[in-house]
Amino acid sequence: MSLLFLEALGAGLILVGIIWWTMFSGRKNGELPDIDAAESSPDSSDKKTH
Repeated sequence: MSLLFLEALGAGLILVGIIWWTMFSGRKNGELPDIDAAESSPDSSDKKTH
């Protein structure tokens, strides 16, 4: 019975570790800005050079 408990605890810790790793291992300065959204905004159309 204790072996089952230890296995369940180990699996739970691995699961929590994977979730923790994916939540907090992003870029240092946050996400990059969305280029498509910036190009489609009306303010950025004046700044484009052809």
